[in-house]
Amino acid sequence: MLRAFDAVPRERFLPRPLRARALDNEALPIGCDQTISQPQVVARMIELLALRHDDRVLDIGTGSGYHAALLAQLASEVVTIERHRELSESAAATLAELGIENVEFLVGDGRLGAPELAPFDAINVAAAVPGRIPTTLLEQLAPSGALVAPVVVDPAVPEEQRLVLVRRTARGMVARELDPVSFVPLLPGLPD
Repeated sequence: MLRAFDAVPRERFLPRPLRARALDNEALPIGCDQTISQPQVVARMIELLALRHDDRVLDIGTGSGYHAALLAQLASEVVTIERHRELSESAAATLAELGIENVEFLVGDGRLGAPELAPFDAINVAAAVPGRIPTTLLEQLAPSGALVAPVVVDPAVPEEQRLVLVRRTARGMVARELDPVSFVPLLPGLPD
């Protein structure tokens, strides 16, 4: 995993005025009221997915494309969905400049996933899910697949979020609530 972080320069995914802060362990604004997640949280999410090089990954919330670029270093194929077309296009351009070719970019409602391309060995959700992980995403997990997402613990307190790891087992879905985190919300549909 460290090799992936060495291969993907975070500064390339930041607006020029913020590139000097690329090594800061904090979320930074990237436009469209979105942020690039702090590196420590990105690393934790990737670690939880325990990717193998032949895995297919669904990435919800492309944002800057940083998370997708890292996932692409560790898996054979990444499908990433963003609701803001301009962020998706910018991320696609950045990955192309870096020579990362195993990522497919979609613009759409991340809550729906990409059922036409399922199943996925891993699903990474980089936006806070209100209350429960959408069934539509869980249905797209391959046998023995893993999903990691920030989940709002109490809808009355949206800033209280926890990473949740879900694994599809022979006995069904098994979920574990883990670290406290802070993400932008997973919103329905496309912006106006």
